Amino acid sequence: MPIDSTLVGKSFPPTQPYTVTAEAVQAFASAVGLPEGSGPIPPTFPIVVTFQAMLQFLDAEQVELSRIVHGDQKFTYHRPVRVGDVLTATMEVAKLRQIGGNDIIGTTSEITDEAGEPVCTTTATLVHRGGAA
Repeated sequence: MPIDSTLVGKSFPPTQPYTVTAEAVQAFASAVGLPEGSGPIPPTFPIVVTFQAMLQFLDAEQVELSRIVHGDQKFTYHRPVRVGDVLTATMEVAKLRQIGGNDIIGTTSEITDEAGEPVCTTTATLVHRGGAA
């Protein structure tokens, strides 16, 4: 079933607060193939919070994760992520179009710290595969 085009412009509730710990950063760095103690927090680390926002969106719209293909992801930083930050992400559906029976969903997630200050803005393209479930 196609995604409803009236979702464009809809924001979803913020994620639960996520505390950035040294252990979480190291686990992420290891998962993406960076050596231990390799430097600052990896620039793609905010995907940890953004992924939770995407899961909330999929759940709210009753879209199966197994039907989603991640098209692309971009990060725009307002300041670096730091150990000790408490982050939340608020996702909005920015664009939606249908191509060949698939939904191409453009999202924007604003990641903020505990004070509500912007840390990072992420944009993503999600492809919702059409066809029978």
